[in-house]
Amino acid sequence: MKILVVDDEKDIRTLFEQRFRKEIRDLSMEFAFAYSGEEALQYLNKHVHEAVLILSDINMPGMSGLDLLREIKTHFENPPPIVMMITAYGDAENYNQAMKLGADDFLTKPLDFSVLKDKLKQLI
Repeated sequence: MKILVVDDEKDIRTLFEQRFRKEIRDLSMEFAFAYSGEEALQYLNKHVHEAVLILSDINMPGMSGLDLLREIKTHFENPPPIVMMITAYGDAENYNQAMKLGADDFLTKPLDFSVLKDKLKQLI
């Protein structure tokens, strides 16, 4: 399963590579990283249909995760990638807007990696 992680925090890559070391090693999960909404769209346009799942932060400079979600759900519908939104602000407004735009799940930071792993393994 190819997963695109979108977050403006550069250390997110190291964190995911540490927490998913076993899954990366046994090739059950492959990660790509984008550090902005714009970079994520560039990746998706170059790698059409590769990312089956997208984990996106909501609050990023430039294009927000919600704007990215809107673009993904509008322009990448075949097959539609699963999009999980991640935010430090688990407020009802962000949640409701993300769900209205078509988010498949909503997680809050700090990420509970055991919960995330369980959710991802259900999708494999």
